[in-house]
Formats: sequence, C-alpha cells, structure tokens
Amino acid sequence: MDMAFDALTDASDEALLVLYGNGDPAAARSLTLRLAPLAYRVAYRMLGDAAEAEDLSQEAMLRLWRIAPDWRQGEAKLSTWLYRVVTNLATDRLRRRRGLGLDEAPEPEDGRPAVLDVMIEADRAAALQAALDRLPARQRQAVVLRHLEGLSNPEIAEVMDIGVEAVESLTARGKRALAAMLAGQREDLGYGHG
Repeated sequence: MDMAFDALTDASDEALLVLYGNGDPAAARSLTLRLAPLAYRVAYRMLGDAAEAEDLSQEAMLRLWRIAPDWRQGEAKLSTWLYRVVTNLATDRLRRRRGLGLDEAPEPEDGRPAVLDVMIEADRAAALQAALDRLPARQRQAVVLRHLEGLSNPEIAEVMDIGVEAVESLTARGKRALAAMLAGQREDLGYGHG
C-alpha cells in the first residue's frame, strides 16, 4: 500500500522503515532523504575522506534496508541505530587504515565568500579534522556525536553502548586533547586577528 508523499514526510523514521519493510518504495525514498545525509556527515567527520564517507554511508543504508522487515518498533530509535552502525563501520575502517596515515583532509566546498575567509575556514576545518584523526577512536566518536552532531549524552551512551558517565569522560578527554593539539595554531588559524 503506497502512501501519499505528504503523508510520508510527516511519518516517523520508524514508521517509514516498517512501510518500506512491507514493500513501499516511496517510504524508502523518503527515509533515504532524511537519513543518508546524517550517515554521510558522521562518516565524513569520523574518517576525514569524502569518498570513503560516501561508501560507508551507502553501506550503512544498505544494512538499514536489510533489517527493515525485522525492525521492532519501540526497541530503539532508528537514528540511534544508524549512528551506531555508521560509527562502528568507521571505527572498523580506521583500524584497517592504521599505519597508512591520513596526510590531509579534503577542504569542504562552500559558497562564494571572500577568498581569505574561505582559506581561513578551510584551514580551520583541516586542522580540526587532523586533530580529530589523532584522537583515540572512542574519544573521536564521542566528540563527533556530541559536539559536531549535537546528540545528548544519553543518546551517545545508547549509540556507543556505554554509560552516560563514560560518555562524559570520553568527551571531556577528547575536548582537552583537541584543545592541546590546536592551542599552538590559534594565530595561524586566524583567531589572533580582529
């Protein structure tokens, strides 16, 4: 049974997944429009590589489609499940990548502000990504989910399958490590200028 597109935009993620599991392709399209950007964003922040993030987000969405027929509503929030899958896949890739080293994160494309602003913002993003890449995987995961994705500590605890206190500890240690790594770069990153 197909639902009107307007009805799909108001449906919850979980309801859309159940509809897809029951054969509704419009529900899949609607859910993909909602969740694929989230998966890509987290993957990119974890990996620092656009192509790898695209591959990983597609893998996460494929896993979502595979579990659709068996999804049990009310047990977990769909976005929490997806965060967990994406961060686990990213952690696995980072483990395999160890030793290869990430020379430089690609600069994100943006609009057409002043060239100096673009250069400063790109340098800041690259410096942050380089610092994130140097964090231990669990600290990186907690910092990305909390400070870049805006999840609450209880949501992160559920994604990472740890207690809230552990999330707070990982996040605090990660923030301190990032601050220490970036402290000597303030002026180079344009923070010393008015």
